[in-house]
Amino acid sequence: MKHKFENKIVLVTGGTGWIGSELVKKILAFNPKQVRVYSRDEHKQFYLQKKLGNPENLRLFLGDIRDKDRLRRAFDGVDIVFHAAALKHVAICEYNPFEVVKTNIMGTQNVIDVAIEHNVEKLVAISSDKSVNPTSIMGVSKLMMEKLVVNANYYSGNAQTKFSCVRFGNVMWSRGSVLPIWKEQVEENNNITITNSEMTRFFMHTNEAIDLVLTSAVLAKGGEIFVLKMKSIELGELARAFIDKFFPDSGVTITKIGLFPGEKMHEDLFTESELSQTLIENKKLYVLLPEILIDNVQSVNTEYEGFNNVICDFSYSSQNFLDTQSIKAVL
Repeated sequence: MKHKFENKIVLVTGGTGWIGSELVKKILAFNPKQVRVYSRDEHKQFYLQKKLGNPENLRLFLGDIRDKDRLRRAFDGVDIVFHAAALKHVAICEYNPFEVVKTNIMGTQNVIDVAIEHNVEKLVAISSDKSVNPTSIMGVSKLMMEKLVVNANYYSGNAQTKFSCVRFGNVMWSRGSVLPIWKEQVEENNNITITNSEMTRFFMHTNEAIDLVLTSAVLAKGGEIFVLKMKSIELGELARAFIDKFFPDSGVTITKIGLFPGEKMHEDLFTESELSQTLIENKKLYVLLPEILIDNVQSVNTEYEGFNNVICDFSYSSQNFLDTQSIKAVL
């Protein structure tokens, strides 16, 4: 994988977020010519630079993906883009839909346009399982983001840029996720809150998320959606496993607070219509290959070494979940 990024200029939008900063750290180990962090938060940029030891090939760009002119400056000479900038908290997005559109949809369009203008080699955008049969503003915006990115391969004309997406589940211990929130709650009042004990979610570790993104950049031919084969966990079982592993015999209590606006009980990784497309797999990944939407566009090369077609009666829902002992092993 190292050769893909060696001597390349790589830009990460949202590069000071949980996933973005881990991507930056990992890519720096591959001896790139330069890694550019593009984000809005100067405080986070300052501490990221300090944490990484201020390497000579790290550049920090303050800017918003809503600002196309600033993106043009940042993209000058860039070879590979990882698009991680987004508004992502479901409950907050429900009450700020216009802002979500400006960032997750229009901001993504800006990133696509500027990538094409600068003839970037590849762009990988980070999406979510919430884009599948969405019920939330955030999920709808991620679905639209996926549609824009996948179809950018046709929109780009003679440009060389190859666009693809990855679909994440919930990233364990990431900033704002349930596990660090529970840890804080236990330390404060020996009680944790859950929305619904029967709710299920797909989970992945940070290192799995980073590997998915980087592997996708290596494999992408344009228009694919890459999905990690993830384990599903029931929230009530996760809470019990969390308490048993980290706070045994502490008398931690659990309070049910109900679903937040826009939340679903269960998630899916693919829609029924997507399963009618070509879906391939290896031991770790699924790859949803693009539909050809325009008659005069030739099909992409769909040969991926080590991958096989998925059987036609395949389904993937978070309702098939791990038991408590299995959850403890992955926490």
